[in-house]
Formats: sequence, structure tokens, C-alpha cells
Amino acid sequence: MRMGSRKNVEVNPDVIVEKFGADTLRLYEMFLGPLEQSKPWDTNGIDGVHRFLRKLWGLFYTNDDKLQVTDAEATAEELKSLHKLIKKITFDIEHFSFNTSVSAFMICVNELSALKCSKRSVLEPLIVLLAPFAPHTSEELWHVLGNIITVCDAQWPVCNESYLIENTATYVVSFNGKARFNLELPSDMSASEVEKVALAHETSAKWMEGKTPKKVIVVPKKIVNIVI
Repeated sequence: MRMGSRKNVEVNPDVIVEKFGADTLRLYEMFLGPLEQSKPWDTNGIDGVHRFLRKLWGLFYTNDDKLQVTDAEATAEELKSLHKLIKKITFDIEHFSFNTSVSAFMICVNELSALKCSKRSVLEPLIVLLAPFAPHTSEELWHVLGNIITVCDAQWPVCNESYLIENTATYVVSFNGKARFNLELPSDMSASEVEKVALAHETSAKWMEGKTPKKVIVVPKKIVNIVI
């Protein structure tokens, strides 16, 4: 088996597997687009996929190769990221959209890395989702978590829609129609409460200059316009 490149130069997959591993090649092939289509070869792309797998590994291990997985309770943000992925991967597999699945994995791992998440309750289902795409890496990490059966026999995660509900809203606070700063507030906060918080914010004092607002217009979950 050989793969064509953009310049019609044949690439031996065995060489790629030896350098990057079979999972990287497998993910890269899916990442390029529908499996039945001819795809251009780009080593920059395969490097990116390989970096993704290393970043995934970093959720489990410290820089000095010490396992850092904990049994601590997952946060709302971590659960939101996980269940967003569960929903996406389940849909994509049913519709053979494997290239968008790889993108979703990358986004999720980036989010979890930013959150410094090493929670078993998040990483375990993440590995189950990844198993059809990167079976070798998934199997190894699955057993690292203490599981005895193969990851292929693990129960497929189910999306809990309640974790995907937005609990906060970002308000753009404007003065006489000019945006000045943003406020992150609970999405169920009433308009009158939003108005009070916006007016009491330390940045508001700068733009009001001691004046009493003539009017405050609150567009739920979007804008607070303070008219001076």
C-alpha cells in the first residue's frame, strides 16, 4: 500500500508508522476528509496530529512521566467539554464524519489541558470515545487507569444534555452606545439585577464621571447600554 501526495510522489505508510506510530497515521488519514477520497499528503499535518496525541498523553502524565490522574470530582467546565465531545463523536460515527471527529478531539483536549484536568471521571470516557480512532494509544491509557478488560468492551459514554446548558452569559457594557467592557453573569439573573451589577462595577465609575445615568437598557444575555 502506498499513498499519493500532492505532487504524485508515493509515500510508504510503513515509514510514517515507524516514525510517528500507527495511531498518528490512522488519525491523520481520517482528519484529511472522507476515507474514500484521494487526499493530499502534508507532513505538517501529520506533525499536528502527532502533537495532539502527545498533548492527550500530557493529561495523564507529568513532564517527568509520573501518572497524575486523580479521583477528584470534575468541574462544570470539564463536564461540559466532555459531554460536548460525547455528543459530537456519537453523531459523527453514525454519519461517518470522521474528519470532524478528529477536530472535536483536538478541541476537547485543548480545553481540558487549559483546565489542567486529570480527573479519572473525565479521562476514562474520553479514552473510550477515542478508541475507534486511536486504538493503540487508547488501549494503553485505558489499562494505565487500572482497567482489566479491553477498552473495546467498555460501555460507550452517553451525553448528558444538562451539562451543556449555558449557566453564564456575557454582557457587553456600553456607555452611550460605545462598548467599554464585558461582564460574565449568571444567565438566569434578572434585568434589574444585571443593571445593578453593571452600575456598581468599578469600570463604570470611570465612564459615568459622577453623573447619574438617564437610562439603562438591558438586552437579556447580551448588552447593557448605559445612557449618560
